Amino acid sequence: MSTDFAHRTVETNGIRMHVVEAGEGPLVILLHGFPEGWYSWRHQLSALATAGFHAVAPDQRGYGQTDRPNTVSAYTMFHLVGDVVGLIGALGEKTAFVVGHDWGASVAWNLSLFRPDLVRAVTALSVPLRPRIERPPLEVYREALGPRFYQLYFQEPGVAERELEEDVRRTMTAILCGESGEATRVPDLMVGDAGFLGGLEVLDPLPRWLTESDLDHWTVEFSRSGFAGGLNWYRNVNTNWELLAPWSGAKVMAPALYLVGDRDDVYQVPGISEFVQSLKSLVPNLAPMVVLEGCGHWTQQERPDEVNSALLEFLRGL
Repeated sequence: MSTDFAHRTVETNGIRMHVVEAGEGPLVILLHGFPEGWYSWRHQLSALATAGFHAVAPDQRGYGQTDRPNTVSAYTMFHLVGDVVGLIGALGEKTAFVVGHDWGASVAWNLSLFRPDLVRAVTALSVPLRPRIERPPLEVYREALGPRFYQLYFQEPGVAERELEEDVRRTMTAILCGESGEATRVPDLMVGDAGFLGGLEVLDPLPRWLTESDLDHWTVEFSRSGFAGGLNWYRNVNTNWELLAPWSGAKVMAPALYLVGDRDDVYQVPGISEFVQSLKSLVPNLAPMVVLEGCGHWTQQERPDEVNSALLEFLRGL
């Protein structure tokens, strides 16, 4: 992996955003999930640059060296998408290929809905485009999954922060191991007496794709930033449901690619795999779905070669 990456800060949507970039050519923006940062895309930055693209991976709002507004209301989907809209302009471009993983996939899908003029194509890892449900999501989660579901635990400011920030290296080790395809079980993401982390399996030795150096990076990043910024994304789930009502039933018309690991906890949610099979009804120009056997949630980190190959084949085909 090349480490010849350029770091800079750009002004976008009222915040200062730290971005890492490599290469020259058509713009590809890489949007990370929770709890991650630009470093999640270290393998893709190199591959895209080598293939003739300008790859840019930001620390999104609330993460890393990007600004972290204090108010929960500053993390709605409108803010998150607005940050990417501003980033494209700040980079001097009018359009971009957009790639997202986890929460970053949600931002990529919604950018494609809100501003289709900016998106040449969208690639989503782990999280599919999902239709709007009839009631606020947190109500549905509480009924279907019970009060111990992790997204409900994340709602009260300060509670999850205390657990996750007590020992940052332990936190990141547990999250990255526990949701890896190499874990012995796919986690149900329920919070028990031992907290959120108690339900995650720590692997010894580490998964093949994860190194002590990687954990050093994450430990430094989240020791500095804390987890509140990323958790605030979850605290807008119901607000986003209200804000996005005008787009109910809207389709993403951009060319699209969806990749998921068959051991990803998102893919294992009851009913989701069946829904993913019908994704083309919401995304008419969807390429054949890529399911990575034995891969967990950290798609582009666990299977960089396969993700890079699929992504470059898709982009070149456009």
